[in-house]
Amino acid sequence: MLGVNLRPAVGRFWAPVVGGLVKLGVTADAVTLTGTVGAVASAAFLIGTGWLFWGAFAVTVFVLLDMLDGALARARGGGSLFGAVLDSTGDRAADAAIFGALVWWFSGAGDNRLIVLLALLCLVLGVLTSYVKARAEGVGIPCDVGVVERTERLILVLVGTGFTGLGIPYALHVALWVLLVGSAVTVGQRFVAVHRGSRGRRLPEAPAPSGPPAS
Repeated sequence: MLGVNLRPAVGRFWAPVVGGLVKLGVTADAVTLTGTVGAVASAAFLIGTGWLFWGAFAVTVFVLLDMLDGALARARGGGSLFGAVLDSTGDRAADAAIFGALVWWFSGAGDNRLIVLLALLCLVLGVLTSYVKARAEGVGIPCDVGVVERTERLILVLVGTGFTGLGIPYALHVALWVLLVGSAVTVGQRFVAVHRGSRGRRLPEAPAPSGPPAS
């Protein structure tokens, strides 16, 4: 829910940048792709090779572009359906790259099986958090609830990773434990919201096929 509250402040921060990009003809899709590719590459080649602080720093810079593409799309007259799908797909790719890089490093040279387990569980719960909302809204049920959404997820994992890179003991352990519990609670909250919103409703019946059956 932090992401919703931050949007007005983020919009004011990015306003001058958005104006400049509009004049240059830069599209929101180009910003989305740049942010996604940059975040994935930073996670893979920095976090995945043990450069935890600089990896977290670089990923944070590129993730901030995710807050810019929406504002840029609105400034150019509104986003497209393709852009919305691209943005959501890019978010999932960046999230997977961050946790995947942690798993890669700590299952090898980092040598910490507990962090590997926590990172995998957080990755799965993060996917479930996003999927439940997308599936619910796809059938017309609002599902904008949860104590840990993407903004909180990124803050926790990147701060924990960065602090661990600076030598602060157990920073990533604490961050992932908090994220694990918060994500589990969020999945539960969203299922409750879907259960309440679906009372008395049925899935629409599929239309009957027209024309002769295919042979």
